Amino acid sequence: MAYRTRILVVDDHEVIRQGLRSLLEQGTSWTVCGEASNGREAIERALELKPDVVVLDLAMAELNGLEAARRLAKELPRCGLVVLSSHNEEAVVREVVAAGVRAYVLKSQAARELVLAVESVVAGRPFFSGPVAEIVMGALSGKSPSAPPGGSNPDALTTREREVLQLLAEGNSNKDVASKLGLSIKTTATHRTNIMKKLGARSAGDLVRYALRNGLVEP
Repeated sequence: MAYRTRILVVDDHEVIRQGLRSLLEQGTSWTVCGEASNGREAIERALELKPDVVVLDLAMAELNGLEAARRLAKELPRCGLVVLSSHNEEAVVREVVAAGVRAYVLKSQAARELVLAVESVVAGRPFFSGPVAEIVMGALSGKSPSAPPGGSNPDALTTREREVLQLLAEGNSNKDVASKLGLSIKTTATHRTNIMKKLGARSAGDLVRYALRNGLVEP
C-alpha cells in the first residue's frame, strides 16, 4: 500500500478545523492524522504523531501559531509547516518565514491555495499566497526594511517573553499569566517590564496593538 502523507490540522475553532479536514482529505495521497485546538496542544500532538505536514492558524489563544511554528521547526525539522493567516503585513510575514515556515496561505485564498501549498511543501518547495510572495521576494532582494519602524525589536524577545506578551495581550493579569506559565508574579512582572522596554511600549494598550498588528491575537 502506498504511503499517505500525514497532516496535523491546528485551529482554535472546531468548525474551521472540520472544514480544513474536509478540504485536505480530498487528496487521495493524504490523510489527516490528528487535530489540535491551540499552539501548546499542536506541539504535544505533533511530537506524538510525527506528521509530515502541520497546517496551523497564526492567531490562537494560549500559544499562537508563530510561537508553535518556532518550536516545531526545532523539534521536528523535517516536518513541513503551513501557516494560515488573515494578515499579510510585512512584519508578520518576516517573522513567520524566519520561524521556519515553508508555506504561508492567506485565509481569503485557502479554498483555492491550501491544497497547492501542501503539495508544494511535500515536494520540498515553498509556497506563498500572492501578496505574501511579493513581500518575501522584496525581503530577499533587499528592498524590504530590515527592522520594523519605531525602534522596536521583536526578534530580541525570548521564547518566554513572547508567551507572556500573548497572554498579556489577551487580557490576562500578571497573576493570571504567572498561574498559566508556572511563574512567580515577580518574575512575570519582570518579563512584562522587559517586553515593554524591548518593544518601546508605554502601556498595556501598546502591547495589545502590537499583538493585533502582528497577528498574535485575534481582534
